[in-house]
Amino acid sequence: MPRVRSQVASHRRKRRTLRQAKGYWGGKHRLYRTAKESVMRAGQYAYRDRRRRKRDFRRLWIIRVNAAARLRGLTYASLINGLKRAEVTMDRKMLADLAVRDPQAFDQLAEIAKGALDREQHA
Repeated sequence: MPRVRSQVASHRRKRRTLRQAKGYWGGKHRLYRTAKESVMRAGQYAYRDRRRRKRDFRRLWIIRVNAAARLRGLTYASLINGLKRAEVTMDRKMLADLAVRDPQAFDQLAEIAKGALDREQHA
């Protein structure tokens, strides 16, 4: 059986890795072994942070909604509870956007939440 040499495949693999390491500092973009390690680590960070980004944005939205709710005499939890009881289905992203871009609309939502909480207490 003839001997198989994998020069083309290995060269292509190395070239792909070095291309991915473009812009890295020092030998990390020039030397294959260090470039390979850096690219693998970068991939791990990217994978992890794609999931972490979702958490970070949700935290940011909750912080913004809480700040806006407190300006209107509510806490975040009571605002969300009041909106849920009033059957207003709006996610945190939209609430945060309203709090920043349209304070009058957020005022109306806060009043709806307060009304639902008051009705629940008097019932």
